[in-house]
Amino acid sequence: MSEIVKFVNHGAASITPAMAAKTLHHLPQWKLEFTQIHAPKFPHLVDQLEFLADAVEDAVEGAYQDLPYAALAQALFALIYAHKKIGIIPESLLELGRADDSSVVRAVLIQNEVAFAIYAGVQGINWQKITSQP
Repeated sequence: MSEIVKFVNHGAASITPAMAAKTLHHLPQWKLEFTQIHAPKFPHLVDQLEFLADAVEDAVEGAYQDLPYAALAQALFALIYAHKKIGIIPESLLELGRADDSSVVRAVLIQNEVAFAIYAGVQGINWQKITSQP
């Protein structure tokens, strides 16, 4: 198992339903924040973060109840990680500052591909547009 997958799984293990509910009111602000990300080396990152935010929001609000809790916890961990300004690689490194965020997000998408593909289909989202690519 890759180190980034271990990191994601370890972080997601600390996510509780109470944390998910508490984070719900931050998601609109975070979505706006994510749209401001300028990361040309990671062209899918903004769409991927928005997708995960929508999935978390729908699951926590009860609008989509078929997302496995492990997928929800990992998605929430990825969102929290991307929101924080401190990461494995500092955002101040212009070329690579979002590499760690992209790796965390892709690890979540890859590990939960089936669940998120189903969610995308239900929501009328083109899963191929989201992809698990950087």
